[in-house]
Amino acid sequence: MKYISTRSAGGAAESGVSAAQAIKQGLAGDGGLFMPEELPELSEDDLIKLCKLPYYERAAFVIAKFLSDYTHDELLEDCREAYSDARFPGGPAPLKNISSNIDVLELWHGPTAAFKDMALQVMPRLLSRALAKTGEKRDAYILVATSGDTGKAALEGYRDVDRVKIMVFYPVSGVSTIQKLQMATQEGSNVNVCAVSGNFDDAQNGVKRIFADRDAAAKLDAQGCFLSSANSINWGRLVPQVVYYISAYCDMINNGTIILGDEINIAVPTGNFGNIFAAYIAYAMGLPVHRFVCASNRNNILTNFFETGIYDRNRMFYTTMSPSMDILISSNLERLLYLIGGSERTALYMKQLSETGLYAVDSDIREQLELKFSGAFCDESETALTIKMIYENYNYLIDTHTAVGLNCAMRYNAISGDKRRMLVVSTASPYKFASSVYAALTGNTADDDIAAPGMLAEYTGVEIPAPLRGIEDRPIRFRTVIEPADMLREVLTNASE
Repeated sequence: MKYISTRSAGGAAESGVSAAQAIKQGLAGDGGLFMPEELPELSEDDLIKLCKLPYYERAAFVIAKFLSDYTHDELLEDCREAYSDARFPGGPAPLKNISSNIDVLELWHGPTAAFKDMALQVMPRLLSRALAKTGEKRDAYILVATSGDTGKAALEGYRDVDRVKIMVFYPVSGVSTIQKLQMATQEGSNVNVCAVSGNFDDAQNGVKRIFADRDAAAKLDAQGCFLSSANSINWGRLVPQVVYYISAYCDMINNGTIILGDEINIAVPTGNFGNIFAAYIAYAMGLPVHRFVCASNRNNILTNFFETGIYDRNRMFYTTMSPSMDILISSNLERLLYLIGGSERTALYMKQLSETGLYAVDSDIREQLELKFSGAFCDESETALTIKMIYENYNYLIDTHTAVGLNCAMRYNAISGDKRRMLVVSTASPYKFASSVYAALTGNTADDDIAAPGMLAEYTGVEIPAPLRGIEDRPIRFRTVIEPADMLREVLTNASE
């Protein structure tokens, strides 16, 4: 299977690259995102087979459909290590039933207590193999812009990996205290972390500019390294996310809540659009899905897009209690536009977005989007009320992002009357946002952000996950704060160390 750019009709130099090359490179040379030339099929026989397998074998089976230049044995070895009990105690993606037709898919039982672990525990292994498969002699330099969870998960996944350096940029006031501490205290000889004055889009745009800078690439090449990405713009990060939607469907069959062939609905709290797009890929392969609920917070650019067909980032940016969704440029939406509208129109839309900050999709694309997607959003007060309601009614503790997903899912069910089983994605432990969760439950403010996890545990009796216990006592390694304009200088300086 070969990979092409979302912006290329086939003439770009990157057209037709191998999976290993796409994973190594991260971003296509024309600025587009890599996509497989065609999507593999998932049959009912495949689902029957997968129902009988543990998660790591399901993962190897699904990923092998996309990464044809990796052997099944290689992928099985990597997935067995990535999704081991030591890294995911109790299993990597358990289901929690909270009502007659809603299942919550908990994706935060890994080493950083966020869903990004599901991809970023296996992705470093895929990259290491890619270096060998492509005959690459240089070292990989991973650049990451994070709205909170990706940064820590990438740092943890890549720490002390041979032939890899990693630099993470995060908005200085755009992540929770716990997220900031997780990154600032990260161990590893090959890791670096830097805060950026601005919001996530400032950090993400800065990373994109560095990737597009030919002079920077030449300087890094002279130092024996090349740039790659661990964000969901990298196909190696996105394809492992396809797995857990297929796995959840199998678990729903095994639990007796659906039978093979039943359509389900999927609600995903969404920022950069990678997580929900992975669900769409599973559907495009053959997973029976009726509708996707794209759940946003107060930064409801995606809600507006699905309602109007217009993507307009020229708007107020809000810092919310669900910071991983505080995004105005949802990069992976480009991949969806490519699948529906083709590369020529996708390239035009992305050019308009870059130059004017907005684009309007053609009517045929909008009609196709309306067939499968519903956009909804949840403001700050509704997020807090949902946390309290879910805890009081179902004795179930959720974080701020999961609250957005559940609120939008329940609203969709109520308005549409749709009785299909709803799968809601839970993206983070409530203890990553303990101050907001505690305030939502009690109406009181925690003594401070550091004390909040203990106060929440005392109030609810729910144990703090091991990766987050005692985080305030770990030594701070990274304190640097820079302007977005200084990101390239920081990258080049770190590369030479």
